[in-house]
Amino acid sequence: MLQVGIVGLGFMGMIHYLTYKRLPGVRVAAICEVNERRLAGDWTDIKGNFGPPGEQMDLSDVATFTSLEEMLASTELDFVDVTLPPAMHADATVAALKSGRHVFCEKPMSLTLSECERMSAAATAANRQLLIGHVLPFFPEYAWALETARRGRYGKLLGGAFRRVISDPAWLPNFWQADKVGGPLLDLHVHDAHFIRLLFGMPREVVSRGRVRGRLPEFWHSLFAYDGGELLVEATSGTIGQQGRPFDHGFEIHFADATLLFEFAVLGDAGKYLCQPTVLASDGTAETVDLGDGDPMNAFAAELQAVVDCVRDNRPSDVLDAALAEDAIRLCQLQWDSVLAVATG
Repeated sequence: MLQVGIVGLGFMGMIHYLTYKRLPGVRVAAICEVNERRLAGDWTDIKGNFGPPGEQMDLSDVATFTSLEEMLASTELDFVDVTLPPAMHADATVAALKSGRHVFCEKPMSLTLSECERMSAAATAANRQLLIGHVLPFFPEYAWALETARRGRYGKLLGGAFRRVISDPAWLPNFWQADKVGGPLLDLHVHDAHFIRLLFGMPREVVSRGRVRGRLPEFWHSLFAYDGGELLVEATSGTIGQQGRPFDHGFEIHFADATLLFEFAVLGDAGKYLCQPTVLASDGTAETVDLGDGDPMNAFAAELQAVVDCVRDNRPSDVLDAALAEDAIRLCQLQWDSVLAVATG
């Protein structure tokens, strides 16, 4: 039975805790959190945009700590799950790696490339695994697209267009602070940056144009250029001021013999497909694909099962790899620089 310690009891920490409870072969043995009310089991103030609401939890079988150093020194843990705010990822990850534990860290890996590199160097020095929680490839629509590309079912991959737009999250503290959350680039678009890197590799050049808020890109469009000129990849992301559509994401991925389509949005309080997962085939047909109920909790279960498998078998992950996550931050930084170069003169 693998023993995991969770560091940070916000919304994502709660989701990870509930998900581990569903999985065989792993047990949440410890939790580290500075909010003592939450550490005592009162999670009623934890809320998110999916999953169950926070409630009173029985943590009597979990060792609880307000200090990460104390948790690492006092418990036998196989790996540490870091669900702290992004600005705190690097220090907690490095400390856990130095203590000899594997680490699973939520996305974004960190807010700067230098911190990402420090985390990767610590993993190498400790000979421990560092896995980064990019859950998007485990969502059914994106898992479908990734598997389709890897199996080569529709021939050569030609490119794609990706979209991820939210209403301005005024409810999220520090969202627009570069040193806390990083705005829509590092909190939102990093999902698609990671998926683009996973699907197409690292581009030769990135050109982005958009509007800014302060010195953070607010809404932008990016073109990713690849060697050879055959791949055409683009992405649109950011925030809008109207609250009637809190969330929208989707893709159009081109192959030599088919195109995959998908778009999902939350309109008002209801989420629905604007375009159900669909294959546009060379024979002129448009075939919809049933990928299940789309419950986000199932995606997190698949992701954390992959983490458990990697730690148990001491093998890397081609999706949760830290080098991929680091490249996602690199892509975000390239877009950031490109937008600001024009928007601020």
